[in-house]
Amino acid sequence: MLARLRNRAPSPEQQDRAKRLQGWRARRPMRSPAAQSQNDDHGSFPGAGAQPPRRPPRGGGPARADSFRFGVPAPARREAVRARLWEPRGGGGAAAGRGEVRRGGRPAGVPGAMACSIVQFCYFQDLQAARDFLFPHLREETPSGAVRRDPSKSTNWEDDGWGAWEETEPQEPEEEGNSCKTQKTSWLQDCVLSLSPTNDLMVIARGQKAVFLVPKWKYSDKGKEEMQFAVGWSGSLNVEEGECVTSALCIPLASQKRSSTGRPDWTCIVVGFTSGYVRFYTENGVLLLAQLLNEELVLQLKCRTYEIPRHPGVTEQNEELSILYPAAIVTIDGFSLFQSLRACRNQVAKAAASGNENIQPPPLAYKKWGLQDIDTIIDHASIGIMTLSPFDQMKTASNIGGFNAAIKNSLPAMSQYITVGSNPFTGFFYALEVRVSSLIMSKTSLGFSTCLGWLGWKSKHEEEAVQKQKPKVEPATPLAVRFGLPDSRRHGESICLSPCNTLAAVTDDFGRVILLDVARGIAIRMWKGYRDAQIGWIQIVEDLHERVPEKADFSPFGNTQGPSRVAQFLVIYAPRRGILEVWSTQQGPRVGAFNVGKHCRLLYPGYKIMGLNNVTSQSWQPQTYQICLVDPVSGSVKTVNVPFHLALSDKKCERAKDMHLVKKLAALLKTRSPNLDLVETQIKELILDIKYPATKKQDLAVLLRLDEKELLKLQALLEKYKEEKTRTTTVRFSDDKDGVLPVKTFLEYLEYEKDTINIKKISEEEYVALGSFFFWKCLHGESSTEDMCHTLESAGLSPQLLLSLLLSVWLSKEKDILDKPQSVCCLHTMLSLLSKMKVAIDETWDSQSVSPWWQQMRTACIQSENNGAALLSAHVGHSVAAQISNSMTEKKFSQTVLGADSEALTDSWEALSLDTEYWKLLLKQLEDCLILQTLLHSKANTSTCKVSSLQAEPLPRLSVKKLLEGGKGGIADSVAKWIFKQDFSPAILKLANKERDAENPDEPKEGINRGLFEVSEVEMNLGAIPDLLHLAYKQFPCSLELDVLHAHCCWEYVVQWNKDPEEARFFVRSIEHLKHILNAHVQNGIALMMWNTFLVKRFSAATYLMDKVGKSPKDRLCRRDVGMSDTAMTSFLGSCLDLLQTLMEADVSRDEMQVPVLDTEDAWLSVEGPISIVELALEQKHIHYPLVEHHSVLCSILYAVMRFSLKTVKPLSLFDSKGKNAFFKDLTSIQLLPSGEMDPNFISIRQQFLLKVVSAAVQAQHLAVKDGESSEEAPTTPFGKDQDWPVLAVDLAHHLQVSEDAVRRHYVSELYNYGVDHLGEEAILQVQDKEVLASQLLVLTGQRLAHALLHTQTKEGMELLARLPPTLCTWLKAMNPQDLQNTDVPIATTAKLVTKVIELLPENHGQYGLALHLIEAVEAISLPSL
Repeated sequence: MLARLRNRAPSPEQQDRAKRLQGWRARRPMRSPAAQSQNDDHGSFPGAGAQPPRRPPRGGGPARADSFRFGVPAPARREAVRARLWEPRGGGGAAAGRGEVRRGGRPAGVPGAMACSIVQFCYFQDLQAARDFLFPHLREETPSGAVRRDPSKSTNWEDDGWGAWEETEPQEPEEEGNSCKTQKTSWLQDCVLSLSPTNDLMVIARGQKAVFLVPKWKYSDKGKEEMQFAVGWSGSLNVEEGECVTSALCIPLASQKRSSTGRPDWTCIVVGFTSGYVRFYTENGVLLLAQLLNEELVLQLKCRTYEIPRHPGVTEQNEELSILYPAAIVTIDGFSLFQSLRACRNQVAKAAASGNENIQPPPLAYKKWGLQDIDTIIDHASIGIMTLSPFDQMKTASNIGGFNAAIKNSLPAMSQYITVGSNPFTGFFYALEVRVSSLIMSKTSLGFSTCLGWLGWKSKHEEEAVQKQKPKVEPATPLAVRFGLPDSRRHGESICLSPCNTLAAVTDDFGRVILLDVARGIAIRMWKGYRDAQIGWIQIVEDLHERVPEKADFSPFGNTQGPSRVAQFLVIYAPRRGILEVWSTQQGPRVGAFNVGKHCRLLYPGYKIMGLNNVTSQSWQPQTYQICLVDPVSGSVKTVNVPFHLALSDKKCERAKDMHLVKKLAALLKTRSPNLDLVETQIKELILDIKYPATKKQDLAVLLRLDEKELLKLQALLEKYKEEKTRTTTVRFSDDKDGVLPVKTFLEYLEYEKDTINIKKISEEEYVALGSFFFWKCLHGESSTEDMCHTLESAGLSPQLLLSLLLSVWLSKEKDILDKPQSVCCLHTMLSLLSKMKVAIDETWDSQSVSPWWQQMRTACIQSENNGAALLSAHVGHSVAAQISNSMTEKKFSQTVLGADSEALTDSWEALSLDTEYWKLLLKQLEDCLILQTLLHSKANTSTCKVSSLQAEPLPRLSVKKLLEGGKGGIADSVAKWIFKQDFSPAILKLANKERDAENPDEPKEGINRGLFEVSEVEMNLGAIPDLLHLAYKQFPCSLELDVLHAHCCWEYVVQWNKDPEEARFFVRSIEHLKHILNAHVQNGIALMMWNTFLVKRFSAATYLMDKVGKSPKDRLCRRDVGMSDTAMTSFLGSCLDLLQTLMEADVSRDEMQVPVLDTEDAWLSVEGPISIVELALEQKHIHYPLVEHHSVLCSILYAVMRFSLKTVKPLSLFDSKGKNAFFKDLTSIQLLPSGEMDPNFISIRQQFLLKVVSAAVQAQHLAVKDGESSEEAPTTPFGKDQDWPVLAVDLAHHLQVSEDAVRRHYVSELYNYGVDHLGEEAILQVQDKEVLASQLLVLTGQRLAHALLHTQTKEGMELLARLPPTLCTWLKAMNPQDLQNTDVPIATTAKLVTKVIELLPENHGQYGLALHLIEAVEAISLPSL
């Protein structure tokens, strides 16, 4: 028995090792701040040995607990398990099918649900006691101050193993309450955790302490028996001073008895320490072996057990235990380890019974490799022995030795190792098996002293002597890395090998999970956004009884299905999001996701039971788990169930799933349960889980008509459709010849061949005429339907031909049909009679396949553009098909019952019609298409000032086929074309979405208020359009999502503008829709596509033209070079500026938003066609923000030149060579842009240009005031509001390295120059250098006084001039009043200006005295005498 050691301070060497390990662990699992700052009472370093460690499907019921039972359950326990199995449980987990998210979990009840499920199979009896033992500072004290301790657990704990459990040492004060609270839930992240794959032992260790937990069957609070983990042993594991646990494994060892039931004989606990020791313990904490193989801390322990090869050519792998050190890896042979552990355990038992018996166990056989050419190693995977093919042998030899390399005739066998860390990120090592012999340690090479250190049952003085004398450590054999995945910035954190040894998952510090092909050494897939992820694998073997036999597989000689297939799923736990995800490999989708909490630990052993071989493993059926999740918050242990069919990507997936559910349903119907309500609930859940149409539950009595609610809905839809269509159709004259056909024409349409009558190739109109001749009077009730069908059948016309003629008449005469609802009853009768003809529906038709008869009718409805008639015919076809299917099912059911046993009663569940499901899908598609077509028929009663010829073009009619072939964006594109035709404001689209806003009040409302005033003007004339839009939004919640619709409208407007650039309002409207897009990712992509596709060429042409002429070009030149008039080009440049600014704003906002998920309605999942605009937008690259800003500056300059018709301005002359070269390049590319100080000459030219812009802007504002516009609003252009040019000029000054204050001063001077003194006073507040501004305003004041005194030539003015000081008089005569733009300024306003100048000038200024004289002059002028 290992004696309990007292706590001692760690040595400097151990402290150094602890710091190194702590730095390594800091990059791996997510840790609370409390866990990083607080230690236990023994001074162990925090987080020692923490195990390495992200939208979301739904929870299922519990699985069979028998498979996780310790030992074979007794009959009573089996009953308890069965009772718990069928108990509905509303767990907090979630299970789902493919990519599906279910909130709140699904009700449990059906075991082994065919969706992914997470199942609780074990609980913790008192996990808090284990936490308090490992983290003493987290103990909760009773009110009396004593430490809380559960008295019922006292018999399960050894008193001498509790360490400081009963010692009352002073606790360190906590830094923050929140920190301690966080650590109370996340403490498991800081522990070393291991669970035996047979679920019979769990180890939780931290620092020097460890707790061993064993499962026990106990009654819960509800009185039900369940398995709980209880503490079996606890204590300290350290032998040397300061050493701490870094890794642990629970390895179950096989029993050697023939009567074994498949459970392990016992479980060995392998523990690695910071001192380099690896020690082996029993379940009771007794030390068996202690081996020092390397004098560095143990990073990781991993085990591989025997697996039967699935194929004859697969190399059989040996069992082994691998130990990873910072610079070496040691592998211990599994057979040798198994024998040594058994021997040591026997000797310990004998020593405890009879005293000292010192018999040496057999030595361990191990290999030790010194890993070279790699900076840091964090984790590893031992792949095992691999044999190269001849080609791979020659390729490897050529890569290593060149083209002259020689190879041996025999193929070499190598052991492969993969490490993760840094430089390289992933390293691949290959050790030839011929070198192993020199590494196997025999008894003599290990030495007697080493062997003595193995046994923990020696006398006390022998044990102390061994502790003082460390065993000799053998040197490692160098092993260089052959190749790796070099990524200097990426650091690997963990690696997890798949069960079949072909794939490996690697996590890194970038939050990525990378899937590696082990054989090829390449990365084949990457998942992003999984920081601190914990990973594992699940391997599922196919049940051959669930495989659906194909017709081609039938063989009279036996089963030709072949071996069971194996599927592998990758499990990823993202603790930062609290999500557990299941992915199908290699390139499969996500098949399940669960919300599990943020403090769990995912455990994946990767091994089973040690000690089996190719003989014993065949007779053994070990009950082992593959993966489990430990939740410290709920105190439960969960496992993940994944059905095999989720790995399939074809229709067999759903069929295999449904066959499995049908089997469970049959078994459930046979059970005799006293709780009938529970059985009924479980049957309903099974039926709802069936997805495949061939096994869908149908009522035996299918109604031939819709219920009242559905009928009213259909009637309302058809009324709206008929009303809107009537408004848009042209004048139609009634055709009196419907149903009448001349005999000659009738005979010309038909041909007789081989006792059958066929129809010649005739036009569509002639085809409809022939159909009308046959069926029109029948559809109106004017002729006998039965007589007509009997006559046509006896004439030799096939039912398929008659059905085609009937549908052509029905679908082409939509208006007449909608006006006469009674024709639907006639169609029902006609279709029923046609379906009962001999060759209409084949008698051997399998109900699980598609009937060609009904498929012909559905195809006609899908292709028809008359959606109202098509929807009515589909309802009739569905009703008739259901009636025929029911009669066939009843007939088969009655025949089955006559000679049936009890099992035959469930066969009727499989004899269902696939056509019924296709009818339902078609009805939903036709209803959607009808609503959409009704919307496109509608038109607002608005009187627009101008309608473009492009807007006058009619919209194409819709059909289900067109929508299915139009791609995912086809629906939004159709609505966008209608919006363009109506020229609606973007805000109108929001009006119809008010109900959605009421349901989602927290949704962002940016961009919604724009244009609402425009909407209010025409809102009264919109009619039924808001209601139709709302109905379309409700019918297409994904396809007509507002961002998607705005994106398509934006694109439609810019496409139409590109056809006619003179219609500048189209481009302006496109930018409005762009600004209404809320998601920055979509907004960025659409704007970038618009720029690259339509704008950059015209923009560059405009730039070169304006730079060539040096001014605002004339209309003729604009049309020649740019393709539009000068007015249109002005609006074009303004819209380009808005687009570039929107692009920059979107680039800033996209980092704060998630990429939208583009969903599709269930009825339209089969759409095919071009990729949608939004999908293309999301594929666009990130822009280079400085380059876009550079183009924005140029666009502002061009817009200013065109807007104000500036002259003597060459836009490109304002930029140096770097700036010129960067123009018109791809906005996502990195270009060399101007940086640093600019040439003063450039700055001077730029400043002159900006001052011109400010002057022109103030002049335009002054003219607008004269014309009666408000001076406080931006002037309007023919195509929208103008820019705030003074603000834009200041912004340009910042980018052009011009003094912003100089621009502001010039703006103030121009405002006073035009006599807008009240705006000038407001603008003065933005000026920094007010002294210079005061000097400029002083000159302007002098000009005003000079005009009042010198240029009016009044007698009073001349007298006043004579009284002024000579200096002031001379100064006024030097002023030139002609520079004033507005001379009609009141003298009182000028007096305020002089006062303002004196306030701005300091008293020591040279012109301060002159300003005082100006005050006197102004006061004199303003006297009443003047």
